[in-house]
Amino acid sequence: MPMTYEQHLDEVATLLYERYDQSEEAAIKLVMAAQADDFFSGHDDDPSICTQERAEADARAVFRKYGARQKPAGAKAPPRRGQPKH
Repeated sequence: MPMTYEQHLDEVATLLYERYDQSEEAAIKLVMAAQADDFFSGHDDDPSICTQERAEADARAVFRKYGARQKPAGAKAPPRRGQPKH
């Protein structure tokens, strides 16, 4: 069953959070980056493609394309080497 464009974006963000170990903030940033890159422009033009199945496929694609730039939710910064800077 189709959902609205906004519901679709929300579902993609939710899937990124639940399945791809992204924080809520990181998931939203990924969706926003994809949206700024016109990744979802076809969805806005044709809301009939805004389905659960498409949201799952879009979450995979968004994570592959934009997720490499983000740290997972539980990722810690690598330890610093050398003397601390004052």
